[in-house]
Amino acid sequence: MATPIILRGYQYSVYNRIVRVALHEKDVAYEMEEIDPFQTRVPKDYLMRHPFGRVPVFSHGNFDIYETAAICRYIEAAFDGPCLLPTEEKALGRVAQVVSIIDSYGYRPMVRQVFAHRVFRPSVGETSDETEIADGLEASLSVLGALNALALEGYVLDGEAITLADCHLAPMFAYFVQAAEGASALKTHSALADWWRSFSRRPAILETDPGLPSRQA
Repeated sequence: MATPIILRGYQYSVYNRIVRVALHEKDVAYEMEEIDPFQTRVPKDYLMRHPFGRVPVFSHGNFDIYETAAICRYIEAAFDGPCLLPTEEKALGRVAQVVSIIDSYGYRPMVRQVFAHRVFRPSVGETSDETEIADGLEASLSVLGALNALALEGYVLDGEAITLADCHLAPMFAYFVQAAEGASALKTHSALADWWRSFSRRPAILETDPGLPSRQA
């Protein structure tokens, strides 16, 4: 009997999607269990797997692991399939750097401010805050500049050698460019725009698109 592989997370979470993209790139079959971290009471059995109540949690048999970057490293080590970590030291360092940049400086402005207020909130009938969008867009520009410089360098984000950097970055960009302001900002960073144009067509992105909730949800 095959060891159960379950991803527990929220369908609209970029971090849940990051893990899904990595699993698809590795061609690993898995089950999904929906957990909404924004609900009033997160199930107790989930809190036993993730004491902070965030998403996602990856379960491989009786082994649970949380924190997206850690999950992706585990997936890379535990399963066969295309290698998602380079062996050359400079490229390996850049993979870790891209993940850290987007987590530390990109997620909040690109996703929680620009995407959430321009796209997600209106989709569920909530009010947007134009100041949040403007502030998020301004903060996003330095992130785009830093990532564009790394893409130009050629160790990562080259559209050919797929790594965990691509998997981690893509779901953030998939949301960011749904806002007209985000799509316009990306166009001014040519290397990064070229990378996204290529990676956004991959099955791992197309098959993990969560869509948007309806106003009735």
